[in-house]
Amino acid sequence: MGLLQEKLSKYRLPQKYQAEGVYPYFREIDSHQDTEVLMDGKKVLMFGSNSYMGLTYDQRIINAAIEATKKYGTGCAGSRFLNGTLDIHVQLEKELAEYVGKDDALVYSTGFSVNEGVVSCLTDRNDYIICDDRDHASIVDGRRLSFSTQLKFKHNDMEALEKELKRCNPDAVKLIVVDGVFSMEGDLANLPEIVRLKEKYNASIMVDEAHGLGVFGHQGKGVCDYFGLTDEVDVIMGTFSKSLASIGGFVAADHDTINWLRHNSRTYIFSASLTPASTAAAIEALHIIKEDEQRRKNLWDITNYALDRFRNAGFEIGNTSSPIIPLYVRDVDKTFAVTKLAFDEGIFINPVIPPACAPQDTLVRVALMATHTKEQIDYAVEHLVKCFKQLDILK
Repeated sequence: MGLLQEKLSKYRLPQKYQAEGVYPYFREIDSHQDTEVLMDGKKVLMFGSNSYMGLTYDQRIINAAIEATKKYGTGCAGSRFLNGTLDIHVQLEKELAEYVGKDDALVYSTGFSVNEGVVSCLTDRNDYIICDDRDHASIVDGRRLSFSTQLKFKHNDMEALEKELKRCNPDAVKLIVVDGVFSMEGDLANLPEIVRLKEKYNASIMVDEAHGLGVFGHQGKGVCDYFGLTDEVDVIMGTFSKSLASIGGFVAADHDTINWLRHNSRTYIFSASLTPASTAAAIEALHIIKEDEQRRKNLWDITNYALDRFRNAGFEIGNTSSPIIPLYVRDVDKTFAVTKLAFDEGIFINPVIPPACAPQDTLVRVALMATHTKEQIDYAVEHLVKCFKQLDILK
């Protein structure tokens, strides 16, 4: 055994939880994802999906993906930079730019690679990147790849953000990067105050709209639109794997920023381009989201109902104001245990432990879809109360 294998062989934390029967990852699903899925031959209520608009099995989107595959094949066999640009890639970019209110956009193969490739190359060694300490891991990895000075501020603490801005050279570029909707906690970035500080300190703002698109704002344009601050936000990114029922991601900004990224963003230049099926699926999903206000109304009706039910049942759910509802456990072992108990009751939820959160903030994450029913919410609340009480999390 080499030194590398010897070192890695000592990592046995997953095996510990597997032996205890509470390992919660890589659970196999035998059906399409909707509010109910098949797992191990039984029906389970799905409260762990990011498909907020409930479109992943929409026949219109499936047909669009099939037709694109028939026309273009299964892949592009190269990067966008060289032989991998299709006319539907360009169409999607134009539609996304118009949708989120920017000059131009670039489509990437994954949402993670957007943040990794954009955050890492927008600034240089004389500049600053300033991040909320609960930003998504893709933002964290993007800033780690940058040569810029990297600063963090306590989650949604505007005094802490201003303190970091004061530390910066006033003549240097200062890029503030935040999630629009924080994916674990479900709360929103304090974008109005961030914009005020941007203007005070001559900074720039990038907002990750992964969990905001389809959900917030007019036609689901996101948190920037919800606050009426699209023009004040310099860079907007989003993903296709949540409301847009596909996979991939994009960044939108002014022409000069997109021109720079098109020729310098390594995860764009050196990655194979988005598949035809995924591209066509995202285009069709975008059309549906823009036109179907009733679906978004359903999502918010069920979200508000669920928020009230969980609060009234005594769960600690923090400051969420979105279809992401954290149920705080504040103990790693109990987080895994309650996930297993919930599954035994027919409820699929996701555990959140470090590094996705602080050790004292472990939780299980309930995520809602426009297609959930009040009866499904009632069942989940009733049985999760039982699970939490069994572990003395709820008194």
